[in-house]
This record gives sequence, C-alpha cells and structure tokens, in this order.
Amino acid sequence: MTSLSQWLMVAAGGAIGASARHGVALLMLSTGWRFPFATLIVNIIGSFLLGAVYAHVQHQGLSESVRLFVGVGLLGAFTTFSTFSVEVVQLVTQGEWGRASVNIILNVGLCVLGVAAAMALYNFFIIKPN
Repeated sequence: MTSLSQWLMVAAGGAIGASARHGVALLMLSTGWRFPFATLIVNIIGSFLLGAVYAHVQHQGLSESVRLFVGVGLLGAFTTFSTFSVEVVQLVTQGEWGRASVNIILNVGLCVLGVAAAMALYNFFIIKPN
C-alpha cells in the first residue's frame, strides 16, 4: 500500500508541473501560431528531463520520494500525451492532414531523441569514461 507521503510527493510535483505546462501554453498562445507548439515544447523538454532522471537512476539511484516528485508528479503533469492526441484529431477534423502528420512526427521523433540525448549527455558529462 502506498503511504500518504508518497501521494503528497506526486501531488506536489504534479501541481508544479501542470502550472509550468499552463505557463508555456499561455506564452505560446501569445505568439498567434496555428501549430500546437506548446504541447510539442513541453513534451520535448519533459522527455529530455525524464531521460536525464532515468540516466541518473541507472548510475546512482534516486530516493523513492524524489522519483515520485520529479518523475511521476512534476514531469508527468508537465508533459501531455492526451493533449497531443486531441490536437492531432482536431487538425485532422479541420482537414489539416499535413500539420497533423508533422505534429505526430515531431512529437514522437523529437521526444525519443530528447530522452536519448539526455542519457548520452549525462553519460558523457557525469559518468566520465576512463
């Protein structure tokens, strides 16, 4: 069974992550761009940061409370697969097949690259080869 403190760590991180995502969305709305850049940006940044957390866990470990706060709460609420999915469907229903396709390719491709880049950078700068 999960302790109350674990739930609170996820909730606290989630509040910060969701607020940060909202801030990025507001910033991007002010640009007037028609492409859903806010979701793309938070997904890339979140993927990169989660890749760095994962690399750290592999090499040095991480306390359960920090993992829950950062990985599950903060980054889980900051990134958003569901919003990405809705935006793709909206673009398709508006007949914007090209933009929908680009959105899919950029979100999936750049997010996977973000994780890989973070892990590679962590290994290069933190876990220095002999």
